[in-house]
Amino acid sequence: MCVGLAARVVNVKDGTAVIDAGGAKRDVSAELLEDLEPGDYVMVHAGVAIAKITDDDADETMGILKMHAR
Repeated sequence: MCVGLAARVVNVKDGTAVIDAGGAKRDVSAELLEDLEPGDYVMVHAGVAIAKITDDDADETMGILKMHAR
């Protein structure tokens, strides 16, 4: 099974985004997405931001992951 991770964009520079996923900050490739800005939420898979998502989508994804982590 492949799992994407919802994360908030902290910074974007030269095709790389710094994301915050539940307090853990990571650098990911942002080359697939245009007009990515700090504060946006993205779905990340294998170190690549693959899609912009809404705040509600991010909340729902985090809730599902927390529920299954029990």
